[in-house]
Amino acid sequence: MSSSKALRELIAKEGMVVAPGCYDGLTAKLIRQAGFNAIYMSGGSTSSAHGYPDYGLLTMSEMVENASRIADAVDVPVISDADNGYGNELNVYRTIRAFEKAGVAGVHIEDQVFPKRCGHLDDKELVSREDYVAKIRAAVDARRDPNFMIIARTDARAGHGMAEAVARVNAAIAAGADMAFVEAPQTMEEMAQVPRLVKGPCLLNIVRNGKTPEVTLGQAKEMGYAVSIVPGLLLASVIGAVDQALEGLKREQRHPVPIADLGPREMFNRVGALEWDPLRTRYR
Repeated sequence: MSSSKALRELIAKEGMVVAPGCYDGLTAKLIRQAGFNAIYMSGGSTSSAHGYPDYGLLTMSEMVENASRIADAVDVPVISDADNGYGNELNVYRTIRAFEKAGVAGVHIEDQVFPKRCGHLDDKELVSREDYVAKIRAAVDARRDPNFMIIARTDARAGHGMAEAVARVNAAIAAGADMAFVEAPQTMEEMAQVPRLVKGPCLLNIVRNGKTPEVTLGQAKEMGYAVSIVPGLLLASVIGAVDQALEGLKREQRHPVPIADLGPREMFNRVGALEWDPLRTRYR
């Protein structure tokens, strides 16, 4: 079964799929080991892991390469951020082909100009609705596997209001998109409105300290969302853990006790050493 079909079946089975955000093979494996059945490759976290803010500074090839490593590291569907497709309809067409070849189950394409900004920052600029829908048509046409999921994201809520945001994703769904992603609704009422007003399944982006109010996974499911992503949880946790460890090293002047007090063998086991070890002697 393709990862794309697996994602669709997972959504149908679970009602709402929860996909924590990762940015490399390690964080992807840890999400899987924690028992989650889907993973989200966060563009913001991927940018940060490369040493850049989420300002659209990574290229399509850099994002695809990272997505490929993540998809190869786990046995569950991966949804990936594909920014705005990295250009016009021609670029979107190539972007979809590249991400599909990388092994991810689907991507979301947004309506910001490029370079874009994180959806929870101010001063985002959008392309016209017409240009956005043309990109979605190109994305739908480009996929080889009809199960590959095209998720239409709009950032219109911030500068143009909820009515325009809903109109954009409904136009995208009419053009063939499989799911809608209205970024950064600003109240609980707006969050609840999205699945009611959108003519297709919806994705919710759960961002702590962002523009969207805090919501539980149970509330999101009750509202009718099909997928909830939690993109920044691991990145923020890693930053905090690293700051704590380095401060401990300076303060104690020796190796401090880390949050996860693992030795080399235990660390390597978390990334597949037990599966690789038999290969040392199998071919002798």
